[in-house]
Amino acid sequence: MSVKAIAINCSLKKSSGEPSSTDAMIALLREKFSNHDVEITEMLRIADYNVLPGVTSDEGDGDDWPELRTKILAHDILIFGGPIWMGQIGSIAKRVLERMDAFLGETDDKGRMPSSGKIAVTAIVGNEDGAHWSSAQLFQSLNDTGWTIPAAAACYWVGEAMGSIDFKDLDETPDKTDVTAATVAANAAHLARLLKNEPYPGTDFRAAVRMPDRPHSVRPPWRPCE
Repeated sequence: MSVKAIAINCSLKKSSGEPSSTDAMIALLREKFSNHDVEITEMLRIADYNVLPGVTSDEGDGDDWPELRTKILAHDILIFGGPIWMGQIGSIAKRVLERMDAFLGETDDKGRMPSSGKIAVTAIVGNEDGAHWSSAQLFQSLNDTGWTIPAAAACYWVGEAMGSIDFKDLDETPDKTDVTAATVAANAAHLARLLKNEPYPGTDFRAAVRMPDRPHSVRPPWRPCE
């Protein structure tokens, strides 16, 4: 069964031709996924696009998110990559999560979001600390917006406190990181195939809660705080 993956790099920097630690971590996962016949067909550098702030799937003129959304949802696995800044996942990653909030108001007649049955894993890099907190932020938000998180879904590397070495500067991938990447790929590929073969059944939520007939949505999407 064919399974496709797509990666997003939520670096704060636009593409410049310079090496990127997030790209390096995604490249490691690309290698491991290939062992399970899963191809990462594209890597999107979010900073190269104009993703407007908001919580809908289309924020109007000049918004590049609709194009990115279509590409992401055309795949079975999302590799959500990004750097740690100030001990937490960077702001561009948070903007992507905010735009995915629209999924809550885009359910089908069984209450399933557009991301239902699709797998999400993370690729996190940084210095000092914050990998666990960053993955916690991502996993909670991705789960809220319909993605399925497999066991051991976070691949990360953090450098020495106050250090100057980045993941992209390493001569070799640390053994623990390499083994973790292999585990992430194996679990994600396995779960993606299971769900592609037998999707989530969804729920006839109108019957369950005796709701009147109205456009499919468990609840409206969140609105931004003023």
